[in-house]
Amino acid sequence: MKRLALATDFSERSDRALRRAVLLARRSGAVIDLVHVIDDDRPRRIVEREKHEAWLLLTELAGSLKSVDGVASTIRIELADPFAGILKSVDDPAPDMLVIGPHRRQILRDAFVGTTAERTIRAAACPVLMANGPPFGDYAHVMLTTDLSKGSREALKRFIRLDDYFSGRRSILNVFDAPALRLAMSSFVAERDREDYLDGLRADARRDLVVFATEIGAASAERLVRHEAAAPAVEIFGGSRRASSRSPCRIHAKPHDIGAGRTGKRRGTDTRFGVARRSRIAAAGTGD
Repeated sequence: MKRLALATDFSERSDRALRRAVLLARRSGAVIDLVHVIDDDRPRRIVEREKHEAWLLLTELAGSLKSVDGVASTIRIELADPFAGILKSVDDPAPDMLVIGPHRRQILRDAFVGTTAERTIRAAACPVLMANGPPFGDYAHVMLTTDLSKGSREALKRFIRLDDYFSGRRSILNVFDAPALRLAMSSFVAERDREDYLDGLRADARRDLVVFATEIGAASAERLVRHEAAAPAVEIFGGSRRASSRSPCRIHAKPHDIGAGRTGKRRGTDTRFGVARRSRIAAAGTGD
C-alpha cells in the first residue's frame, strides 16, 4: 500500500479517520493525500476565504504529520459538492484506499440521497474505510460480510490484497435466506420441520461459504453463517457481536467493515442490500 487518501472537514469525526490513516501509513510506509472539499455553490468571496483558511490548516496538519508521526503527506483542495469532490480527489491519482470519518446526519437529505459517507462507499472506485471510533491501535478483529455475489467477490478480493496491513483475527459472514419461511402458510409448519429445513439451508450456506472463501484467498478466516430472520443489517450486527464475544482480545468496537465497489445483485435484492449497508453505516456510531 503506497498511497492513502484522507477526506477531512477538520471536525472531530475527521480526526478519527486521520488517526486511523496515520496508523495504516506508519505500518505500510504509505503517503497520505490530505483532501478537503469546499462547497463552491456560494459567493466567491466566501469560497476564497474558506480556501485560504483550509490551506493554512492543511499545511499545519501536514507539518505535524511529518514531524510528530513521521508520515509524508500531500495537500489537495477541491471546489465542489462534498460527494463529487471526494470522488474527484480519488480519481487521479488513485489511492490504494480512501479513509473517511462517520457521516453527519442531515435527516431530509439522507432520506432522499443518502449520506456523503454512504454514497462515497457506493461510488468510489477504490476501497473505502470508514473510521467511526477513535483508534486505539491495530485492528484486533476484521469481519468481512458477503452475499456471495460477483460484486462482493471482487470487493473482498481487493481487501485480501491489503491483508498485510490489517493485523488480527479474520472472520467472514454470510446471511442466508429461507424463502419457504416467508410464505403465508409457513406459520402452520411444525417446529421440527422448520428446524430441519433451516439446518439444511445452514449446511448449504456453510459449504458455499467455504468455496467462496477459498476462491478469494480467505480460507483461513473463521466462517460464520446466519439465517436472515430479521433485516440483513440486524443479522450482520448480531453476527459481529457474537464473533466479538468469542475473541481472546478485548475489542473496543464492532468488527470492521471495509467497503469497496458496489453491492452485487442477488435474488433481485440489490435494493435491500443497499439499505442493509446504509443501516450498518448508520448504526455503527460507536465502532471503528
